[in-house]
Amino acid sequence: MTEPPTEFEACKGAVVDASDPERLEHALQLSLEYRGDITVTRRSNGLEIEGYLYDRVTGATPADAVIRMIPSNGDDRVTIPVNDIEQLRFSGRDTAAGKSFETWMKKYVQKKLAGETAQIESENLD
Repeated sequence: MTEPPTEFEACKGAVVDASDPERLEHALQLSLEYRGDITVTRRSNGLEIEGYLYDRVTGATPADAVIRMIPSNGDDRVTIPVNDIEQLRFSGRDTAAGKSFETWMKKYVQKKLAGETAQIESENLD
């Protein structure tokens, strides 16, 4: 029996645009905990930046809020004002999805009970 996807697993491929500020706020919060890449489309110039969101800074006013990303193309870190986000997409897979200790233990025990060899080596992320 497979378990339902976690909230983060369900995020992959989700697209949120700035027309719904509450939903965008929720997506930004989730993306801080998401261990995959996101793609942000900037309102000011239409550019898409794909990378890992590692920080979010709230300012004295909503206009001061920014996110900080490490682009997947290896460029320097990028700071993007939240009010310049036109769209946010969860474009990369969450590399830690389904990799909790509890999940590992469950798989380990299932293999042992089935008489299979259970190893401690980690799985390939690709």
